[in-house]
Amino acid sequence: MHIEKIWYMEKIHIMKSTDIFFDTDCLSSFLWVGREDIFLTLYKNLVIIPDEVYFELAKVDFLKIKIDYLIKKNKVKLKSIFLGTKEYELYSSMIHNPNKDITNMIIGNGEAAAIALCITNNGILASNNLKDIAPYVNYYSIKSILTEDILIEALHKNIITEKDGNEIWLNMLKKKRKLPYRTFSECVRVKYKRDLNI
Repeated sequence: MHIEKIWYMEKIHIMKSTDIFFDTDCLSSFLWVGREDIFLTLYKNLVIIPDEVYFELAKVDFLKIKIDYLIKKNKVKLKSIFLGTKEYELYSSMIHNPNKDITNMIIGNGEAAAIALCITNNGILASNNLKDIAPYVNYYSIKSILTEDILIEALHKNIITEKDGNEIWLNMLKKKRKLPYRTFSECVRVKYKRDLNI
């Protein structure tokens, strides 16, 4: 446990006062299972979504109701990307004409907006789509977290138990969320071993 806590503190120390930009997939993972309380508790006043993420969520009535409530209560902040800004230049490139030095892949609007805002605001990216975002994360040295990182942090801060984590994980899988392990418990074991090289 001592080693695990050291790993945990090193992994999350950057998040104490840094804005966290969520993309659609990561945010909806928690909204679908009714556990938005987790990221709201962990990152109070730090959760930001680009307008493009809002528009993607708003296509589903259930998700729109939830995100509208969180915005109205000032628990989640919206951020716009304006024409002529550095954010817009980056965003437009990712969705239309990507920099060939980084990748040939065009990515989704929500992901691109979150990445562009992270780059220009020195923020943290919360995303699940590693395949698409990895070239940008690596090229721009973006700090990033995944759904499982959020759940592990919640476990260590006693917001959830391991049993809760397994239930949340199962419910996310039922909602067709892409997660890398069969259970939360397996995720915790594998990530500790990988990050600690043990």
